[in-house]
Amino acid sequence: MKKNIISAIVLSSMLLLAACSGSSNEAATQAANAGSEVAADKTTAADESAATGELKLVEAGKLIVSTNAEFPPYEYYDANEIVGIDVEIAKAIADKMGLELEVKDGAFDAIIAEVVSGKADVGIAGMTATDERKQNVDFSDSYATGTQVIIVKEGSEIKSAADLEGKSIGVQLGTTGDIMATDVKDSKVEQYNKGMDAVQALSQGKIDAVIIDNEPAKFYEKEVSGLKILDEAFAVEEYAIALKKGNTELQTKINETLKELKAEGKIDEIIAKYIKAK
Repeated sequence: MKKNIISAIVLSSMLLLAACSGSSNEAATQAANAGSEVAADKTTAADESAATGELKLVEAGKLIVSTNAEFPPYEYYDANEIVGIDVEIAKAIADKMGLELEVKDGAFDAIIAEVVSGKADVGIAGMTATDERKQNVDFSDSYATGTQVIIVKEGSEIKSAADLEGKSIGVQLGTTGDIMATDVKDSKVEQYNKGMDAVQALSQGKIDAVIIDNEPAKFYEKEVSGLKILDEAFAVEEYAIALKKGNTELQTKINETLKELKAEGKIDEIIAKYIKAK
């Protein structure tokens, strides 16, 4: 009888262990399957992200713009707010892309460095896509046309670009005018941090002329008496948006957005708001 009881107990224990072992194996199998599914989901998500060309931004959900708010009417201060053509175009781009816009003001010649170092996504500041700049950054399609002009004092002997030879020329540091002025034969180029500083130097007789974009030039001509803009343009250029080299996803998206904004007439509308047709 005792033997039968012991046998029964042993048999029960074996059955219990078998059941527990089966449950453990089943749980392990389920866990393994679940892990495989999670891994598969992650792989799928990564593949989808790569396929959709997810935007590379300094900060998710935000378009950070570096500019120089000393270039009216493209960017300048109205009280404590940065406004202008470029700012409104940047806002229209950000809105189309579902991003928040942040505008950072700094020196013009620091804009490309901000983009290259990853402190800003783009640089928008009436900037021309020159070959020199293309060595450091990529550019979007053009969104506006600018003209470099010559400002002189009234009564100046300088009547055209040819008369700049051997003269002292004021420019804003890092601008297209700065780059182009160096090509004037025997000229002495004086660089200033702000366009207005160059214009003031001209007014005070410290330099002979200033080369700068036409629209800021018109603003300075009104602000500082005794100056005039020559009729002959110094150069015509196309403005574009600077981006970090290799950020093709953002470049493509911005170009697509600019194309939409142009088709809708939004770019022309913004420019006309600040630049009145003669």
